[in-house]
Amino acid sequence: QVQLVESGGGLVQPGGSLTLSCVASKDIVSIYAMGWYRQAPGSQRELVAKMTFVGDTTYADSARGRFTISRVGDKNTANLHMDSLKPEDTADYYCHGEGVHPADGPSRGEVWGQGTRVTVAS
Repeated sequence: QVQLVESGGGLVQPGGSLTLSCVASKDIVSIYAMGWYRQAPGSQRELVAKMTFVGDTTYADSARGRFTISRVGDKNTANLHMDSLKPEDTADYYCHGEGVHPADGPSRGEVWGQGTRVTVAS
């Protein structure tokens, strides 16, 4: 089953760090771009960071300089390392795959993970 599974969310104090991980299911051969989006209560989902297969990155202004996205292993795992966390970073974080090519079946334009909650509070 083609899916992205996130982990690593939790409660962290302001100024702390957290690393989120997104692992693609084994039936996915390649993903053009993997990224992280977030959605705070009452707000729209917004891009945090994304990285293409060749390493091109895009960061939201709010994330640049504090967050780092990386793709590891076979590049079907995307980590988001977050430093200097602020209360306004509190949100549900979603992994997103763009241009997803499974071993069997048609390619998919995009796949979303189920989300992992990050809460920044003292």
